[in-house]
Amino acid sequence: MEIKKKRTESDAQNLLVEQLRPIEAREREEWLDKLTDYVQKQSLISSVIEKEHIETAIQKCLRKGLDETETIFNVINTFNVPRFTFNIETKKFTKVCNTSSQQLFAPPRAKAFLFRDRYTILHQRTARHELFTPTIMGTDRDNSNRKFKLRPVEFLLSSSGRLNEVIVLGLLTQLREGRYFLEDPSGIVQLDMSEAISFLTIMSQRYHTGLHCENCFVLAEGWYEDKIFHIQGVGFPPPEPSKSSRAYYGNANTFGGPSIVSLKSSTKLMQHEKGNEDSMIVFLADVWLDHFKVMEKLRQLFQGYSEFPPVAFVLMGNFLSSQHGSFHSSLLKTHLRALADLILQFPEIVDKSKFVLIPGPTDPASPNILPSSTAEDGDIEVRISVGPTIPRHITSEFLDKIPGAVFGSNPCRLQYCTQEIVVLREDMVTKMCRNTIHFPEAGEIADHVWH
Repeated sequence: MEIKKKRTESDAQNLLVEQLRPIEAREREEWLDKLTDYVQKQSLISSVIEKEHIETAIQKCLRKGLDETETIFNVINTFNVPRFTFNIETKKFTKVCNTSSQQLFAPPRAKAFLFRDRYTILHQRTARHELFTPTIMGTDRDNSNRKFKLRPVEFLLSSSGRLNEVIVLGLLTQLREGRYFLEDPSGIVQLDMSEAISFLTIMSQRYHTGLHCENCFVLAEGWYEDKIFHIQGVGFPPPEPSKSSRAYYGNANTFGGPSIVSLKSSTKLMQHEKGNEDSMIVFLADVWLDHFKVMEKLRQLFQGYSEFPPVAFVLMGNFLSSQHGSFHSSLLKTHLRALADLILQFPEIVDKSKFVLIPGPTDPASPNILPSSTAEDGDIEVRISVGPTIPRHITSEFLDKIPGAVFGSNPCRLQYCTQEIVVLREDMVTKMCRNTIHFPEAGEIADHVWH
């Protein structure tokens, strides 16, 4: 999209000509490119550029350096992640503006809305995959790849005869002990999984791995008869590259942070990132502060990075090696104070690096639910939303001593320049292997977990 390709009002045209006339001819094209870039970032709702759009673009062009919302490093709490829903009628994503009611103890209907929104997003993504798009007219059907068609559960339930080679996207549930069902917004059908094999191996070797657990969405292929869906293949919906998804989201910021538009398209942040190729973020998990050897290794780590401080240290819990009952909070406060004193011995790291602490499953105020959150700091450069926090007295001394520290939620998101990182501290491998309906017989477990 360029300005010359869109219709502009006469007032906007006159303003644009008035501002560009004093500039030399060789510089006009450069300024026009800058104006075009800033007009694009305003998320226009129509194809008409008005005078106000040009005025806003001119004001931003006159600013030097990064925009105030173009943060180099940003910590995004779970409750600060923007929420989008897919409108089936308009085939577009819309942002949910009213997020003030978000809470950990939500009403029962919130669970239904969660699965419904998840299904809608996965269905629209799967439906436009090349495996499920209709064959283009004029192409040779014999030479084209095999095509599939998604069917809703309602299509099965309304049939009185046998249906062969049916593919359904739905939620895998166990409404009765030992009996699995497939559910979507149109209905529920009972499954017979005695003949199930990996369906996605038929389509492509790329998608055959995965751990299929209860309450996950799957693509099920098989035949239907007498109210029973006999499954011959099970697999996950095929993934989609972020570039392809961006075409449907537009330039809206779906990751989170103060910016209205996605920072992945920020030219300034990209230049900063390329100009600092040696920058890094250090991730550590199970940082047991009550172990002497761990503290000594942290000292060696900080000493090694003191001459070239990284962008951030991400320290994930559990921060104590074991539970200590009623003394757990006071003991954690003591060891956090010791960690702060250790960091203060390296002034270069204190001045140039950020510290992000993510709670583990057994840390205070981190019950056995997600998301869990700790106290946060009101740092100017590192922005983080308000979520449920542990008592302030546990982290107050650490935050006072280390100005670049943030206690993030679990999970949380990190944005470094144009990179988007999701951090989750949870024993996912054990839980998924324990709850999978079919344990894989081939391949590495890690490949199946991260599918």
